Amino acid sequence: MDKGYDYSEVEALLKEFGYTAHIRARGEERKLLKESGQRARRWVVERTHSWMNRFRRILVRWEKKLSNFLGLLHLACSLIVYRAARRPI
Repeated sequence: MDKGYDYSEVEALLKEFGYTAHIRARGEERKLLKESGQRARRWVVERTHSWMNRFRRILVRWEKKLSNFLGLLHLACSLIVYRAARRPI
């Protein structure tokens, strides 16, 4: 979970339901990044959504048929993978 859930009410609710929270405290990540000199990392889902948003036809769904939309979605994912595979490491 991100820092937006770093509140005592959320922690109490998680304990009530028996979950173990993995929430970084506010400012903890910034302090670690300054000490190590590394750049901040984006979450995998956020990064993938930003890649998908480059395809405007997927960003706003204009297709009425689900099969057409899923076809475009698969095409966009394959283009993302193809471009990533061509990029040198």
